[in-house]
Amino acid sequence: MNYYLLVYAVYLLVSVLLTIWVARTLFTNGRTFLIDIFHGNEALADSVNKLLLTGFYLINIGYATLYLRSQDDIHSYQQTVETLSIKLGTIILILGAMHFFNLYVFYKLRSRAKAEARTLDYVLDK
Repeated sequence: MNYYLLVYAVYLLVSVLLTIWVARTLFTNGRTFLIDIFHGNEALADSVNKLLLTGFYLINIGYATLYLRSQDDIHSYQQTVETLSIKLGTIILILGAMHFFNLYVFYKLRSRAKAEARTLDYVLDK
């Protein structure tokens, strides 16, 4: 049996499905933050959200594809599982890092938007 094909098939399937799940979660829940950042402008928030989603897909699926190649010797089911765990673990860590990066960007954008709103309120009060 060709264990490499098994590793490639399972790895690609799980990587793409995980990427889609994380991306959809970020897309759905990030909308609220973007609307707040853009002061209620839903059209702009939705547009930016779609652009972020596209970039997330491109980066993560691109990396998963680049990481597909295996140089390990795979001659048993045990080696198949071990290779898959390393590959999938790496992708999961990268997806987690991308998730926290997106949260950080949302936090910084939201903080900036709130600071701008406070400055504007201060100017308008004078």
